[in-house]
Amino acid sequence: MAQIIDGKRISKEIKDELKNKVAEYKAQGVEIALAVIQVGKDPASTVYVGNKKKACEYIGIQSVAYELPEDTTEEELLAIIDKLNQDDSIYGILVQLPLPKHMNEDHILKAIDPKKDVDGFHPQSVGALSIGQPGFVSCTPAGIIQLLKRSGIEIAGKECVVVGRSNIVGKPMALLLLRENGTVTICHSKTADLREVTRRADILVVAIGKPKMIDASYVKEGAVVIDVGIHRNEENKLCGDVDYTSVEPVASAITPVPGGVGPMTIAMLMNNCVEAVELRKA
Repeated sequence: MAQIIDGKRISKEIKDELKNKVAEYKAQGVEIALAVIQVGKDPASTVYVGNKKKACEYIGIQSVAYELPEDTTEEELLAIIDKLNQDDSIYGILVQLPLPKHMNEDHILKAIDPKKDVDGFHPQSVGALSIGQPGFVSCTPAGIIQLLKRSGIEIAGKECVVVGRSNIVGKPMALLLLRENGTVTICHSKTADLREVTRRADILVVAIGKPKMIDASYVKEGAVVIDVGIHRNEENKLCGDVDYTSVEPVASAITPVPGGVGPMTIAMLMNNCVEAVELRKA
């Protein structure tokens, strides 16, 4: 039986630790505020934004919401970001993705002050991660490192394989595993024999965006399997990129979907908001 890595429990643990830190900062007169900007009414985005607001409330961070209509211009959005960059009471700025098609995502993300970039998407944040400098780390990969560490899973010296090379998960995930002294391979759609590579992994992180693509034939006996994917199957039930029923008997530890990686993303966003206080002093 594989160890089930419980993201709900671990994310609550992290949020409780942050709650205490926020209370300490409040006692010193520091009030942390996060600005969340949503353009349009994408249903999934609305759910995520709601969850972020709840998490802010739970740990004692003030949440400042900007809910903008779909036809907001790029200039109007950039003006709001500029205002928030100048506002000392705002410690983090988050623009909910995806943005409407008429906006250039790249322009918008680059406009956020790197010291307020709690999503960790700004090129300066990514560059800092790649050379080991202080800065914000993309929330999902940071959450996965916490899942492994808090589940007693050693990363140092392990063969780590990341399936997927997105800027939000795959690439920062590989850098973080490397930082923890893992030996890292990144796989993608052009990898010649994916199965052969993934079967070498002691730790397999799957962020490929295809429902149930990874079955037991891709997994080495006793591997730790982290499933980043989230989809709805034919019965409208949530599932991941990993075929859980097939892989669970082979793995030594595995994340479920839902309740694995998902809750960690918001916990680490909250962690970044709290870390923003120290980053601002740097």
